[in-house]
Amino acid sequence: MAETIPIGADHAGFEMKERLVKELRALGFEPLDVGTHSPDSVDYPDYAHQVAERVSEGTDARGILLCGTGLGMSYAANRHAGVRAAVAWTPEIAHLAREHNDSNVLVLPSRFLSDEESVAILKEWLSTPFAGGRHARRVAKIEEITSHG
Repeated sequence: MAETIPIGADHAGFEMKERLVKELRALGFEPLDVGTHSPDSVDYPDYAHQVAERVSEGTDARGILLCGTGLGMSYAANRHAGVRAAVAWTPEIAHLAREHNDSNVLVLPSRFLSDEESVAILKEWLSTPFAGGRHARRVAKIEEITSHG
């Protein structure tokens, strides 16, 4: 059974999200498109919370978000326990976000990337494993804060 990956975007990321949904399918994943479903102006937290909640609760192992800068989506998603949403603007950043930080939500700054760049970043993020080791200790320290409320 294909891994389900929830994906959401605001109006700024709508078109790129549509492209990435197709790419996820082509790569053998099952994208769960939580919206938005048009370029009409919307509030990014509505979509960030939907994706982050699924990852936080363990319904899905990872998710993808898009907005103009990636910042708003990452702020909202990172409010959820256990979510490590990383804004990536190059494949190298995506690689390190997975390898060193065990990022489980990829956030793309759609106004600053071409479709080709976003696909390259997506592929790198999806294919990079978490290195563990000393990095696991550091990730655990991130989680300590969310567990203290």
